[in-house]
Amino acid sequence: MAASLSLSDVKALAPEVPIHPMLHDEVEDVASLLAEYAADDSDETRQLVARIAASSMGPNHLWEDLGLPSRAALGDLMQRHFPALKARNHRQMRWKKFIYRELCERASVPVCRSPHCDACDEQHICFAPED
Repeated sequence: MAASLSLSDVKALAPEVPIHPMLHDEVEDVASLLAEYAADDSDETRQLVARIAASSMGPNHLWEDLGLPSRAALGDLMQRHFPALKARNHRQMRWKKFIYRELCERASVPVCRSPHCDACDEQHICFAPED
């Protein structure tokens, strides 16, 4: 089932995410990053970009905020709609952390307290196999 998840599946699983007005710029930054890596410019993909960007403001793991059944389902969704971005996440960093790390790298803002993830004491939180 996970490999065939689409926007309509995501909409059926999770309600629309309300966004605080102060976060609109942040949502736009996430949406821009996702759009840059989108596999196509279809209506479905553009709506999915908006949904993922809005859900990235939620309090839980991204797969949970999207209403998906597992982190693996989100990985499959990312592979289908954002394969180049999925390929960049080759160490399987959790998606919200990865997206924000990408945004911070673009802005030359360090994310980890450590200069390298391999030396960071929170590595077990950021990286995990998709199950």
